[in-house]
Amino acid sequence: MARQRLGQHFLIKGSVLERIAAAAVPARQGPVIEIGPGRGALTEKLLKRADRVIAIEVDPYLAEHLGRKFAGEPRLEIVEADVLQTDLGQWGQAAITGNLPYYISSPIVEKAVRLAPPRAVFLVQKEVAQRLAAHPGERDYGFLTVQTAVFAKARALFEVKPAAFYPPPKVDSAVVLLEPVEQKLLFDTWPFLQFVAACFRHKRKTLRNNLAGIYGCAVDEWPEAGLRAEQIPLEGFVEMFERVVNWPRMHTDAHG
Repeated sequence: MARQRLGQHFLIKGSVLERIAAAAVPARQGPVIEIGPGRGALTEKLLKRADRVIAIEVDPYLAEHLGRKFAGEPRLEIVEADVLQTDLGQWGQAAITGNLPYYISSPIVEKAVRLAPPRAVFLVQKEVAQRLAAHPGERDYGFLTVQTAVFAKARALFEVKPAAFYPPPKVDSAVVLLEPVEQKLLFDTWPFLQFVAACFRHKRKTLRNNLAGIYGCAVDEWPEAGLRAEQIPLEGFVEMFERVVNWPRMHTDAHG
């Protein structure tokens, strides 16, 4: 039996594995990248649907186990590596899926959506799924929501109870679907996301309070100044950021 390491909770319920595989590969396709295959339960389901599966496993013990379990399967490529240090783009336009370790799920999601895969289907902690799929004004809406929305549309598909895992985790999980957005930002995402992060710096404070130290009294004139970041949709952040980018030039023009 494989050792439980790195905070792993192995998904063992067949019906849930089938639903995840069907969501990740709704029609015959390949390749599919699986992150953290563990003992290969989901890998097995994916191989029935995809022409090719690339399984990225950081644990050498589990990578070796997968090699033995799927010996002679030419459609499976096992990569022993840290997914956060791996170029996922090297396999082209591949769907991405996996049962993500709770402690690194957010950076993996961020890395995946930036690639704009045709679809990404992840099993994550329920709280993370709620944050990814939240809407403005909801309690779970925050920086992670907006950061993800820049690259992908997120939708929570279904919940998964602890009994579906071995060993069972102490929290509920959920499967989330991420699909690339059609409309891309017209500017560099890095400074934009820095701006959004500043807006969310103190979640319960207004935009005026969060941004005044950076942009001064100019923020007072904004119609959104009295709102909190959790009330602003992605389009609103884009509009405010464009205002910030253009403000120095506008300020100069107005004052000669």
